[in-house]
Amino acid sequence: MTGNLYRGQAGLPFSSALRIYEPLDAFPEEQQEVLRAAAAGTASRAAVENAELLASLGRITRPGGDPFPTGRTDLVRVVVAPAKKGSVTKQAAGSLPGPVSAAQPERLLYCPSQLVLRAGLAANALMEGIHGPLAQLLIPEEQRERHQERIDEARSHDGLGRVHTRASTWGIPFSWFCLFQESDPTDVVESEGHIVTVRIRATISEALERVRYAVAHLALAAPDLDMLEDLTQLTEWLELFHRDSVVELDYGAVADKVYPDDSPLDVRLGIECLAEGDMTGAAAAYRRLASRWIPIRQLARAS
Repeated sequence: MTGNLYRGQAGLPFSSALRIYEPLDAFPEEQQEVLRAAAAGTASRAAVENAELLASLGRITRPGGDPFPTGRTDLVRVVVAPAKKGSVTKQAAGSLPGPVSAAQPERLLYCPSQLVLRAGLAANALMEGIHGPLAQLLIPEEQRERHQERIDEARSHDGLGRVHTRASTWGIPFSWFCLFQESDPTDVVESEGHIVTVRIRATISEALERVRYAVAHLALAAPDLDMLEDLTQLTEWLELFHRDSVVELDYGAVADKVYPDDSPLDVRLGIECLAEGDMTGAAAAYRRLASRWIPIRQLARAS
């Protein structure tokens, strides 16, 4: 599986991620050396993705049935500060994006995987959802209590109050597209004739400006829309991070089904139409989104 991320994802649920990359000085001092060391020991972005995939598959088949990460190691993703707007690079899986424009100083930004914290949040959400009784059978209370100790340990050592990654399976929440525009720097990662993933990045200041615009217009034009609550929570999350951070939308394997993707444009047009009272235009934008993403979400129920 190493070196062939596309083949390794075959048969698994589509998973996408929204990540925040922060400068080193945004992290507690005791964590900075850990981040530097983890980043220096990683050959490529594909190596991180493969390692995370292998680790998750290993936990599923681990003797004893404990699905939680132990926290002994934590993966770190690193990006260089964003290139000029409008740049699109194509790359083979495992290679690095093209060099950033010489006009911009090079800065490394870091996104720790925080698997212990995220696994705990995911387990809690599962317990509180409609499949809670089933989840309690699959994840016994003893294992949940043991993992809570790992969470407490991670928080005490790292001083972390911010979870840098949000994940979604079987499709990307429409609210995430509000953070991006088609002119943002984009990497298209390909392997063996397939798109492994597409990654779009924006500065956090750009993302906040866009999401606040969306919240302001929806609050006036469509206050009962579920998306408004999602955007409000997204705004509060983004405000937790350093002002020099970068936001990345990583499509994951679903990119091979939907890219080229006009979803950021369709979401923006839909909100603008609602703000202008153009219900016909808003409905047309939603139909385009639905035709693209509902078939993906229906795969979650396919046998």
